[in-house]
Amino acid sequence: MPAAAAPQYRGTLSALLTANTPFDQVLAVAGAHRDAARRSGSLPELAAAELALAEAHRRLGDIPRSERAWKASYRAARAADDIAGMAWALWCGGTLARQRGALTLSRRWLSAAVTLAEHADDADALGHARAGYAETGRIQGDYTAVLTLHHQELDTARRRADHPHAVWALLGIAQIHRNTGDLHQALTLFQEAAQTAARADYRAGHAWAQRGIADLLSEQGQTDEALRLLSEAETTCRDLRQDSALAYNLKMRGNVYYRAARYEQAQQVYRAAHDIFTAMGEQRGTALARLGLTKAQAQCGQPPHQTATELHALRRTFARIGLRHACDMIEKALAELGIERGPRP
Repeated sequence: MPAAAAPQYRGTLSALLTANTPFDQVLAVAGAHRDAARRSGSLPELAAAELALAEAHRRLGDIPRSERAWKASYRAARAADDIAGMAWALWCGGTLARQRGALTLSRRWLSAAVTLAEHADDADALGHARAGYAETGRIQGDYTAVLTLHHQELDTARRRADHPHAVWALLGIAQIHRNTGDLHQALTLFQEAAQTAARADYRAGHAWAQRGIADLLSEQGQTDEALRLLSEAETTCRDLRQDSALAYNLKMRGNVYYRAARYEQAQQVYRAAHDIFTAMGEQRGTALARLGLTKAQAQCGQPPHQTATELHALRRTFARIGLRHACDMIEKALAELGIERGPRP
């Protein structure tokens, strides 16, 4: 079975890159393609190359280069009157804004991407923009508003046999159920996402689904199986140079160790995840890894006043970014560790 297609690779790049192409390879191919497009003066191909570069740089944590590339893609698409290309560029820019914690800006750019994609009648760009908007809303904890949108995207992906898009819709719905306490339904959806990704040979999506399954198996006390799934997913992340996914995988491994009261091991992997997130400028991931690390350190004897200071600081960080669910996690951590809640931000 051929590897899953990646519609964000546009123009002639669509025949050269797939969803399973490692991002360092994407940089090499798209960089050569950009140089050729500049020489030929082809603005649509230049927009496509800059978009691929922007996405690869984003996934590898190079925010400045990603920022420059998606804006260059937008300018080239606008000069070519390529409305779909403009939508794709704004989708990348909105996704990058979410990665660096600018959630309001993310929703604004993704909303604009939806409008442009509708105008261009580009189903792939529209699906990605809507899914990105829903993902940003989910991360903010706006579950009621975006659950319907996730389901709409899942229906659309199934009608179009767009398996990678279906995987991401399933993952979003599953995570909402997980965060709202319906763990059985969440596990069912994560498993469906894994099966869908496997059938489509969509390795990145499969790794994300394995992470979700591992989370819920860990909640059931199935520590060894959870760690096995995370090890498989980690191999995929490293093969594909999915640095952000790798960091989230490590953070989940920390969660598994923490639930199993293996606090020293939890500290090690939380710290590794924190370092990757920090290097990538991914504020949400950095703060979540720091939360796990702080809790593990508290279990290993860190003075309560230090733990309290760190947790209250993290609560302010989550509130500033706009992460409602994460703010609730702080409250649960304070209660678990028997620490005074203090004033809300």
